[in-house]
Amino acid sequence: QVQLVESGGGVVQAGGSLRLSCAASGRTFSSYAMGWFRQAPGKEREFVAAISRNGLSTHYADSLKGRFTISRDNAKNTVYLQMNSLKPEDTAGYYCAARFILSYSSTWSEYDYWGQGTQVTVSS
Repeated sequence: QVQLVESGGGVVQAGGSLRLSCAASGRTFSSYAMGWFRQAPGKEREFVAAISRNGLSTHYADSLKGRFTISRDNAKNTVYLQMNSLKPEDTAGYYCAARFILSYSSTWSEYDYWGQGTQVTVSS
């Protein structure tokens, strides 16, 4: 089992940047593919980005390519989401997720563990 704790959310003006972190504890972090998802009030959970267990392969939602970057540091048991050129429509709760052994996925139901989320609010 792995425990995930997100941090780094907050309020930022449109055009600004934030870096989210997700710290993992428990089983070997490098055994997990990791993903970021987001959910705004009244909307469905939405895939943001995912990264392979060794960090060499990444995948992004088409609408976010070029603005968001996912990375991981297996020595620090942490996955990151760098968000640039933020827009008001990026406002949402952001959640990291872990998928044991298997490759990453853009489908939220295929992840085994979830963090509690961190709120990102982008003001216009």
